[in-house]
Parts: sequence; C-alpha cells; structure tokens
Amino acid sequence: MLNRVILIGRLTKDPELRYTQNGTAVASFTLAVNRMRTNQQGEREADFIPIVVWQKQAENCANFIGKGSQVAVEGRLQVRTYDDKEGQRRWITEVVAENVRFLDKREAGGGQSIKGLGNEVDFNEDDIPF
Repeated sequence: MLNRVILIGRLTKDPELRYTQNGTAVASFTLAVNRMRTNQQGEREADFIPIVVWQKQAENCANFIGKGSQVAVEGRLQVRTYDDKEGQRRWITEVVAENVRFLDKREAGGGQSIKGLGNEVDFNEDDIPF
C-alpha cells in the first residue's frame, strides 16, 4: 500500500506551534498550492491544504518560515473523524508532513528566509518528464 503526498506551495499564514501534554512539538499551517490550469476567467486557482508537522521539524517550521514562504512538503494523507458538540460527525483531511524543505533563498549573512514572492516561470506541460 502507498500513501504518499508531495506538495509545493506557499504558507497562507505563520505556522501555529503547540505542545502536547507530554511535551511533543506540533505545528500546523495551511499551504496554498496553485493548480496547473487557469479557470474560465483566465485566473489561476489554488487549493488550500492543511499541514501538520511533528517534533523538531515543527519547531524549525515555527522558527524559520512564515506567511508567504515557499516550501516543499512530503508526507502522508490522513483522514480522521470526531463528533462535535451537537453530535454531528466531522471529517478532517490533512497532510502529516514527514519532510518540509524551505525553498526560499536565504538573505546574505542572515538566517531567516526571505518572505517575498519570487518570479513566475513560464513552462510547457510537455517539458515535465512525468
């Protein structure tokens, strides 16, 4: 069986870092991932995908990336359910990240990532090898 997700996108806001009762770090953020095609109005749409990161990598995300940062996320898709206060069944779909790579260039002499947007690159889908 295979459950593998690879995404590249930009954070919609700064990661939220929390700790479990036993002290394990967990961070969450939403990743905006552009779709390959444009809609009927010629605009590029995006999917907004919830990401959960655990342990040291969660702390690194909270410390080194923020709103607008471009990252690559590799992990697995997780679907879970719970019953809300009204007794309604709720479904949550999220990516549990096993690897988060920071893709923004670093500032010279600094340690923080540049949070600005990069230049868009035109390409043809026939250029993609897979």
